[in-house]
Amino acid sequence: MRRTTAVALTLISLLLIGTTVVFYSKYRKSVANYAEMKAEDESTQLRYGHAIGEIATIQDSLNAIVLGEEALQTLPAHREVEAQLPGTLHDQVLTRIATLKGAIERTKDRITELDAKLRKSGIRIAGMEKMIAGLRKSVAEKEDRIAQLTTQVDTLQTQVTGLTVAVEDKQQELATIFYMVGSKKELVRSGVVASEGGVLGIGKTLKPSGHFDEAAFTRLDTDQESVIRIPAKKAQVLSAQPVTSYVLEPLGTDMVELRILDPKEFRKVKQVVILTT
Repeated sequence: MRRTTAVALTLISLLLIGTTVVFYSKYRKSVANYAEMKAEDESTQLRYGHAIGEIATIQDSLNAIVLGEEALQTLPAHREVEAQLPGTLHDQVLTRIATLKGAIERTKDRITELDAKLRKSGIRIAGMEKMIAGLRKSVAEKEDRIAQLTTQVDTLQTQVTGLTVAVEDKQQELATIFYMVGSKKELVRSGVVASEGGVLGIGKTLKPSGHFDEAAFTRLDTDQESVIRIPAKKAQVLSAQPVTSYVLEPLGTDMVELRILDPKEFRKVKQVVILTT
């Protein structure tokens, strides 16, 4: 009887010890699992925080990219900055647009990098995915606006080029005079001058007739040239150019030089008739 009781007690003790070992092992495993889960959770939270911070940084970068009329108005105005940019306003605007394009490309790279990191880490939270989608949309909108700005600048440059050519043509037209040099006989025969006044053919004076045949005259751009060489001993301007706008000076015995002193005044009368003797 005593022996049976002792055996029973021994078996019970062994059973209790085994149960204790099993529960302790499970406890240790649970503690280890908890610690691992806690560490993983902390790591996830850290990565999540970094991701949120990166998203905010990217959004700030996008907000800093100014587009539209502001982009053109933010061209540097200080001389020391202007010296770093190409000379013309068109080139400065294109440089600014290129800078914006570069900033957007860098932002796109950061978004792609962030998305890849999140996929690799397994963090796929709906709200974060929505934020990344919003970043991509914002980038796309700014790219479209830059394309519009580029087209707008090209169109304006074409207009400016056309206007510049028109202004240059107009200025050349304004600066151009037509002159004819000849003796009395030659000028009368060409119909450029006519004899007026006098009595019985005596005392008549030569005056421009107003007849103008461009082919018979010589063109002169007074913005480029200011001298007319006249192969004669003497010369006289018969047309109505202000006498203060030019001077006639002899060069040797067989050459006279008409030098234009005031081009604006001189070319108010477009046809210049010069009589030689």
